Amino acid sequence: MMDWFGRAKISFTHHASPLTLQQKDGTTTDLLKVCEQATPPCQLNPLLFNGHVQTMWTVVKEHGPQIYYRRKIFDSDHKLYTGTFTVDFVTEPHQDFEEKLPPRTAYFSEQAFASLPSDDSKPMLIVLHGLSGGSHEIYLRHAILPLVESGKWEVCVVNSRGCANSAVTSGLFFNARATWDVRQVVKWARKNFPNRPLFGVGFSLGANILTNYVGEEGEGCLLKCAIAVGNPFNLDVTNRALRRTHLGRLYQRVMGTNMKKLVANHKETVLKYTNLDYDRIQNITYLNEFDREVQTVTWGYPTEDAYYRDASSCDAVLGIRIPFMALSAADDPIAVEEAIPYQEIKQNPYTVLCLTSLGGHLSWFEVGGGRWHTRPICNFLNKMAFEIDLEAIKPDACDKWDSQFRTHFDPVQRKLQILDLDQ
Repeated sequence: MMDWFGRAKISFTHHASPLTLQQKDGTTTDLLKVCEQATPPCQLNPLLFNGHVQTMWTVVKEHGPQIYYRRKIFDSDHKLYTGTFTVDFVTEPHQDFEEKLPPRTAYFSEQAFASLPSDDSKPMLIVLHGLSGGSHEIYLRHAILPLVESGKWEVCVVNSRGCANSAVTSGLFFNARATWDVRQVVKWARKNFPNRPLFGVGFSLGANILTNYVGEEGEGCLLKCAIAVGNPFNLDVTNRALRRTHLGRLYQRVMGTNMKKLVANHKETVLKYTNLDYDRIQNITYLNEFDREVQTVTWGYPTEDAYYRDASSCDAVLGIRIPFMALSAADDPIAVEEAIPYQEIKQNPYTVLCLTSLGGHLSWFEVGGGRWHTRPICNFLNKMAFEIDLEAIKPDACDKWDSQFRTHFDPVQRKLQILDLDQ
């Protein structure tokens, strides 16, 4: 039944004893209470009455908040995942836009980028976008706008390779577990801003990548906390859910078309650096067909289903050892509810899931065009950055769930082995 006039129900899934947090005023709280306090009532546009309508409303070409960026091209430091990727840093308004870049975006000059390092203590947010998106995405700009306007935050967006008009320089695009670029950016930020607490937020596919990254890093994660918004979590489940309905196949078609365009934008590089069959890619219809033609060939997965199982972040939830909030909608038609790892979240005191009954996929449209997800995201980040004693959080070592038979379960073990090329 439709929630009454767009008023969504909100529920929280969490460990029986959520992570205890010390507040700067000397009192104690816990992660669940912080998430609850950060989450306002969810009153959405009643005319957008279910997840499909909410999601499809995103095609309305509103301009959205005006966020200005300057871009830096990074050389990858990974032996296998070579080439370059781009990071867009939020800046003060400027007019020297680059015609070939997304709106309000220009490159850093070498001198300006060299002057970025700082010993200030402003919190810094590192953002990951959704499939085939970029720093220009409207849902992303809505989410970071209050932080930017406050003047209290620094923000940057890591663009997936080939996205947001970035070049592909080695034939490698990205996949749902390509955590290497965000890991490099986090390490770079820690080195160049030694006193800044670092935070992360990811959307959709970027949420899956961020969750995998945080789980892989475990107790050594350099981020202070993270938020995953609209995370598909279990890609095998989401793929099957999309394929079994007419509307689901429509979403698969749209996403597949977007990925075909992405490859077409980099045709010369694809033909030069890869053994991908460009013509076959351009003849696919659905996203799973794209993954069959690109991800399996690029990375050596035997099937796209094997890729989905290996790249999913549902098990990585168990490895998280920083405060982590997941924000999802029960009626999300893409990151479907059945893929949410409820049991894993309940086992980990570092994680809390906030689930709204309405909202669609990265939508949450309110009357007037506002986006509800902006408020819990910014509220949570501000509470963690300015009210919680972050240095008092001492992560525990990640358990391996040893059994009576001396077996153990590693939540972030890859089936895809990344070999050392020097061996």
